[in-house]
Amino acid sequence: MSEGWLAVKVEPSGQAQPVIDALFAAGAQGVQEQGPTVITHFPPGTDLTAVENAIRSADEKAVFSSAPAPDADWSQWRASVSAHRLGQLTISPPWIPAEPGAMTVMIDPAMAFGTGEHATTRGVVRLMQTLDSMPAIVADLGAGSAVLAICAAKLGAERVAAIELDQDAIGNAEENVARNGVSHTVRVIQGDAAILLPLIAPVGLILANIISSVLLELLPLIRESLTRDGRAILSGILEEERGMMKDAILRNGLTVESEDLEEGWWSVLIARQP
Repeated sequence: MSEGWLAVKVEPSGQAQPVIDALFAAGAQGVQEQGPTVITHFPPGTDLTAVENAIRSADEKAVFSSAPAPDADWSQWRASVSAHRLGQLTISPPWIPAEPGAMTVMIDPAMAFGTGEHATTRGVVRLMQTLDSMPAIVADLGAGSAVLAICAAKLGAERVAAIELDQDAIGNAEENVARNGVSHTVRVIQGDAAILLPLIAPVGLILANIISSVLLELLPLIRESLTRDGRAILSGILEEERGMMKDAILRNGLTVESEDLEEGWWSVLIARQP
């Protein structure tokens, strides 16, 4: 366990994006690419073994190194986080003024993944807005910062369960929910989605921006937890995994209704087969 802030450097063996995704999921607040090298910082108390394991899962041949971090200029990182206009919604950090008349979702990145900076988040938000109407009950699996849960509430959901396993992300998620004035709609719940989802089923919409290996395990449960006319939006899937995931979706009694592709990341809207 670290005693102070640490700088982590990773040299991917191939594409950098899976490594970047793994770093965010492990708790990175932001990343910087210097040529082929990806650099980030982790706070005191970080389990670097867990971080390295996450990197190895994404890229087993990546070169990983860490060292005590010098004093960081977080203002420079804050300046790199921008607002993202996605259909009716704008996802923005709290230090950027809201656009007049815009439906804004204010997200403080803190330790949780999900600021609108990543293509997987944007893909889910775009696909949500292709629905004729927002279902009354929504479950957000692996909620992170609760950005997707908040977006669902802003788009008309009556009850949203934001389920997150990582205890360190819970406080940030709850703060974001309160900041956006949707505490009456969104409930942040710490726990394992595989255990909690059946307890709140049936659900009209399931959101799951999680790595593809976990999505594969959850597909049967997702189908069982949907209402008869329910939908699910999956993301965290690399473009080259699209064929494999489509096959798995069909095998589990689900069908593809709409797709979104950005920066090599595939997001998909699925429904129960008739």
